[in-house]
Amino acid sequence: MKNTVSTFQTMKENGEKISMLTAYDYSTAKLIDEAGINGILVGDSLGNVILGYTDTLSVTMDDMIHHGRAVARGCKNTLVVIDMPFMSYQTSVYDAVVNAGRLMKEGRGGAVKLEGGIEVVAQIKAITSAGIPVMGHLGMTPQSVNMLGGFKVQGKNEAVAKKMIEDAIALQQAGAFSIVLECVPDRLAKMISEKLTIPTIGIGAGVGCDGQILVYQDMLGMFKDYVPKFVKKYADVGTIMTEAFQNYDKEVKESSFPDAAHSFTIKDDVLEKLY
Repeated sequence: MKNTVSTFQTMKENGEKISMLTAYDYSTAKLIDEAGINGILVGDSLGNVILGYTDTLSVTMDDMIHHGRAVARGCKNTLVVIDMPFMSYQTSVYDAVVNAGRLMKEGRGGAVKLEGGIEVVAQIKAITSAGIPVMGHLGMTPQSVNMLGGFKVQGKNEAVAKKMIEDAIALQQAGAFSIVLECVPDRLAKMISEKLTIPTIGIGAGVGCDGQILVYQDMLGMFKDYVPKFVKKYADVGTIMTEAFQNYDKEVKESSFPDAAHSFTIKDDVLEKLY
């Protein structure tokens, strides 16, 4: 069944958990879609795991459109949400609507995601008024890493926790269909999830959220520059890939690949005419 924003809402109301992963290319998206995952986030985390940046701030609209379009081609049933990159919505409400529209029209997304609380309510209202579903993002918001003083758990003190609750309610009232909670204490995330009528998607926010998301390279052991505490490794694909690359390198250099089974033939009489 095709997953939509309505599907997510129904799952929340029925107490069913929502599964999401990131993806940035057609082949991976197709596998995730076939696995039955409810949603794919084409995250600006592609800056880290695909483009090799140390943060997400350098990711552009063109990057997000390029990768979003590739992912959308691989999905039949999975809802595709595309991140709005840094400075694509913070500058003005007008810019936010135009850029969200580009991610839907050119990137072929089913929804967009942006970071921030009360300060982005005007943008969310305008984007949703244009008929574009918006997923919010609170807690550890990577685009604000310099303001937050690094990648840290958010909401551990009363003031920040209270603001996060207020922000979550404000995003819901503005029209967001879901909210990502990243690096938030589990009991706070559960409290927010229970206060909201829209689903929460946790990443490092405990089991009390309405769904979960991970970066697929993290959960498959493919990205080892740093591994957050909240990541569970479901397979060590990174090691399998490295071993395969090493075996290929060895066989090429000892001339055991390609062998007869992986080569094409020509008839002797045809070959003789060429001399």
